[in-house]
Amino acid sequence: VDVELVGLENLPDEPSVITPNHASHFDIAALLGFLPGNNRFAAKRELFREPVLGMVMKTLGMIPIDRDDPAESIARLNRLGDGGGFSLIMFPEGTRSADGRMLDFKKGPFALAIKLGRPIVPIAIHGTSGVMPRGRYLSILPGTVVLEVLPPISTAGLGYDDRDGLRDEAACRIRERLAAVRQGDG
Repeated sequence: VDVELVGLENLPDEPSVITPNHASHFDIAALLGFLPGNNRFAAKRELFREPVLGMVMKTLGMIPIDRDDPAESIARLNRLGDGGGFSLIMFPEGTRSADGRMLDFKKGPFALAIKLGRPIVPIAIHGTSGVMPRGRYLSILPGTVVLEVLPPISTAGLGYDDRDGLRDEAACRIRERLAAVRQGDG
């Protein structure tokens, strides 16, 4: 698998909330392997129960999210505050799509970015659903994956009520890039 990183100049020097689309398990490997900087994932708590994967995630400082207890998960993320000198990667779709098409974004990552005063960095990930298709556990096929870092979106001056607009802007940017690449325009 060839992985290309495009738009590196769009990564801010400050910690941010990175919001990529999520089409495949390979998204995680591509981001961990090729996105520079100090980055951590927020991931569903169930993954931390896997014997090997869970140990690796804990060692790397990944942050468990309990979908059955959203209030606790929100409190855990809010405690990051200034103590987290790392960028947080959150898949705003909440899960991978069944067909590789982008799902609706949830509000959580955008409300968190506003609360922490961190910019949103949308990333359009191209090609991972073909490299590691859903339902073919641990099958990796040859192909090219592109991580396209889009210009950051500032949260300066935004409040909690702005989370929907912030979410919609990030989703629109990613959706436009995915469509352009599918149509051969970019």
